[in-house]
Amino acid sequence: MTQATTDKTHKSLRSRPAVRRLIPFILITAVALVFIIENRSSVEIRLLIPMVTMPLWGALLIAWALGILACVFTVRRRSNRHEH
Repeated sequence: MTQATTDKTHKSLRSRPAVRRLIPFILITAVALVFIIENRSSVEIRLLIPMVTMPLWGALLIAWALGILACVFTVRRRSNRHEH
C-alpha cells in the first residue's frame, strides 16, 4: 500500500464535504420533528377559503415537508444552472 492510499482510507467522516452539508440538515430536522411532535392540539386553519380543523402537528408537518421540497428544487435548479 502506498502512503496516498492509506491517507484516503483514514480520512475523517466529518471532513467529507457531503457529510458536512448533511449535518446541519440532520440537526434542524431533529429539532423540527421534536417541535412538531410536541404540538398536538387541534387548531382551525384557513386554507384560502375553507376553514379546516386539524391537529397542529399535521399542519406543521405539511409546512415542513413543503419547505424541504422547496429547498430540494432550489438546490437542484442551482446545480443545473452551474453545469451549463
